[in-house]
Amino acid sequence: MSAVTYYIALIHETDASYGVSFPDVPGVITGAGTIDEAMRKASEVLEFAAENWLEDTGQEFPRPRTIDELRSDPQFQEDSIDAVIAAVPFRAEVEAAE
Repeated sequence: MSAVTYYIALIHETDASYGVSFPDVPGVITGAGTIDEAMRKASEVLEFAAENWLEDTGQEFPRPRTIDELRSDPQFQEDSIDAVIAAVPFRAEVEAAE
């Protein structure tokens, strides 16, 4: 049985919805009307992006950084202002880059 990997997500509330982005996976975003639905979609969009990442980008799927690594990143510090920070499970069959 393989271990589940987690990616840190930033959830921002807008007027009537929640947007989700991943600091370690640029360009992968999703959104929903409720935070619960946004969290469900977040896991799905990560797996969907990973399916063709190598073909689409020419690079291995990015490895997830720890929250400590992210907290030392100035861009993450700026992007996470007013965001909910969540760990999203990633169960795709691809290996993240080392």
